[in-house]
Amino acid sequence: MMQRIDLRGGLPGRAELLRLMPRAVGDVSHAVDAARELVEAVRQHGETALRDQAERFDGGAPEHVRVPAAEIAAAVAGLTSELRTALDEAIRRVRAASAAQVPTGSVTTLADGAEVHQRWQPMRRVGLYVPGGKAVYPSSVVMNVVPAQVAGVRSIALVSPPQRHHGGHVHPTILAAAGLLGIDEVYAMGGAGAVGALAYGVDTIGLEPVDLITGPGNNFVAAAKRIVRGTVGIDSEAGATEILVIADDTADPGYVAADLVSQAEHDEQAGSVLVTTSEQFADAVQAAIPERVGALGTATRLQTALDGPQSAVVLVDSLADAATVSNAYGPEHLEVQTADDDAVLADIDAAGAVFVGPSTPVSLGDYLAGSNHVLPTGGQARFGSGLSASTFLRPQQVIRYTPDALAEVAPHIVALATEEQLPGHAAAVTERTNR
Repeated sequence: MMQRIDLRGGLPGRAELLRLMPRAVGDVSHAVDAARELVEAVRQHGETALRDQAERFDGGAPEHVRVPAAEIAAAVAGLTSELRTALDEAIRRVRAASAAQVPTGSVTTLADGAEVHQRWQPMRRVGLYVPGGKAVYPSSVVMNVVPAQVAGVRSIALVSPPQRHHGGHVHPTILAAAGLLGIDEVYAMGGAGAVGALAYGVDTIGLEPVDLITGPGNNFVAAAKRIVRGTVGIDSEAGATEILVIADDTADPGYVAADLVSQAEHDEQAGSVLVTTSEQFADAVQAAIPERVGALGTATRLQTALDGPQSAVVLVDSLADAATVSNAYGPEHLEVQTADDDAVLADIDAAGAVFVGPSTPVSLGDYLAGSNHVLPTGGQARFGSGLSASTFLRPQQVIRYTPDALAEVAPHIVALATEEQLPGHAAAVTERTNR
């Protein structure tokens, strides 16, 4: 039974509201020490450490850490027509939506001969993490690779854990998705060690260090990304998935129950949260959950997630209060199913992705909406954003001034440099303007 949090009668202050939000007990910070050991082992011992970690965590080391091109080609050839069509359509939609995320350059003219150009340069080389623990995620291949390609990244390395049930190989569907996208640099490695390998490189397998690491994973992957941040860039410390649904009594309780269940099946630490103005609706949703859980092969995992401290039903007085609660929680996925969805949406400022209306479940965004499903978790949507083409771009300012334009501002530069006791700064200007 999902816990209930009753916030009717007036919301508490923000600090207390943040404390009351349902969260998993084992967060990223608990995994940092273990992740640091794994990352450092790979940094010091390279391929040997990767193979040792595969034996410990994945049930066996791969024959080849770098996946042979022939294996990728065979995986593409082995796709069913139904799955290939689905992947092709997902790629098409994500590519179209990602293209809209590429900023255009601009030129600001401040005076005659005084220009500041804004340009966006793609990362030189990136590493993309595709999880493979409790499920197979070819969709994550699409969500990571496509925006990087749209941004113009030319060097892409993809890593995914070797699979015990596939003889120590990367899951063939993941390989096939990579092959469809033209990615031929794929490595059979996972967890914190894989993040370390991307950050520092591994000479014996031809893996050069990357500049940015993106992609979802468990808490150890997120902890490893925290450790290497600064050596490389990261997208976010993505942990266990979560969904928050804002609904009133006009929503369909079966739809909401199905959506809460859908995200809970990812992981025992996945969070499912319903925020509603109606106790009767909350009762109806909770009554609808057991039947849906029992019908799925993932029932044990689901029940653990739904009964955990990270899942809850939250009762509030109004939809405005529901939006306040949601903003404090900062959900990875937010669904809005109410009598006035647009009014609720106008009050939302913190969410990874927002799914509006009864025909827009999170599952749509996981696969075929065109949006990206690599999103901030654990409340990071309050200050972070999801993966997009812009993630792989660096804004740069290019400044061009003529001699006359420099002379026009020279007195101001001298005045400011003098005030800051930096005479060399002033001299670098007067050297030019006093000739």
